[in-house]
Amino acid sequence: MINKDFFQALEEIETTKKINSQQLIETLEAALTSAYKKMYGEAKSAQVKLVPEKNAIKIYSYKTVVEEVENPDKEISLQDAQNIKSSYKVGDEVMQEENTKDFGRIAAQTAKQVVMQKLKEMERQIAVDELSEKEDELLTTIVKRIEQNVVYVQIAGSHTEGVMLEQDQIPGEKFHVNDRIKVYVKKIKDSFKGVQIQVSRSNVGFLRKLFEIEVPEIENGEVVIKNIARDPGNRSKVAIMATKPHIDALGACVGNRGVRINTIMSEINGEKIDLVPYSDDPLEYIANALSPAKVLSVEINESLKSSRVIVPDDKLSLAIGKMGQNVRLAARLTGWKIDVKPESSVNSNEVKEVEYELTDLNDEDDSFASLEDITDDGE
Repeated sequence: MINKDFFQALEEIETTKKINSQQLIETLEAALTSAYKKMYGEAKSAQVKLVPEKNAIKIYSYKTVVEEVENPDKEISLQDAQNIKSSYKVGDEVMQEENTKDFGRIAAQTAKQVVMQKLKEMERQIAVDELSEKEDELLTTIVKRIEQNVVYVQIAGSHTEGVMLEQDQIPGEKFHVNDRIKVYVKKIKDSFKGVQIQVSRSNVGFLRKLFEIEVPEIENGEVVIKNIARDPGNRSKVAIMATKPHIDALGACVGNRGVRINTIMSEINGEKIDLVPYSDDPLEYIANALSPAKVLSVEINESLKSSRVIVPDDKLSLAIGKMGQNVRLAARLTGWKIDVKPESSVNSNEVKEVEYELTDLNDEDDSFASLEDITDDGE
């Protein structure tokens, strides 16, 4: 069986679809062997071989040399074997090329089905392999359609769509078809429905990647982001630390005349960002995290992972924040329960206090663990 066009088509598939032709050939050989056995008997030991260099498809049958033949499909007598080749002895395997003339039509149909199926499987796997490298990365995409508040974006360089659910969008943002938007690749799943790419703009990973892009000192490791606590669309707190004494972490993130931090805030729809100097000392770290409020003192209970913070009376509302946002984000950022009290209450019997603590630390959508895939629960 010789078909030059068939093998040329395999070469074109390898070039245009970026699919390994050798893998396709191996799959075809297995499928054609199965088809041949169905046509001439399952019991027959045979194998179909594709020979690209000769533009040929060959079929070989295999029989074991025996003294007395009991299974003609798999055995050949010693005398018949030696008629083919005198050196054959009992136990040897005789390989013979079979006539493929009658098998041509079946082979063509089988090959077409296998190629189409294999193309789908390989394209899907290639998409998964290529996109898996983009997980936890920031991509520029194009909005293709919007359905019931779900935004579908086109991933550049692929035929795969990214899905941005409503909870992965920054509140207040509006999108239109053909808008170019940056998204964070949150998760890539390969399911029976195909490759599913979950993208996000509300995830803390999105904010972290923006900082890496805009602040070279973060990209090269001179400044590190220790943690992020985020209330998408409203406020974020980013704990940063310089790894070298001469580096000003805050200055690096703010940039000349605020150009870097303003660029990041513009990308997240004007969301406010508090840059918090990280400290190994929990007293200092907690006080820094409550910025912009002034803190008078901090007491901690390490066994309970809790703290009591005293602030000036006129700074209590600032420390707490609107609907408790500031102290809640500070608690998430530091990992400490924070109990905020006004200065006047310290020696008073009537204590006015506001207490915030982290919720279930095992909740993956509300964990404060450093830079993990978390989202604010909106409480």
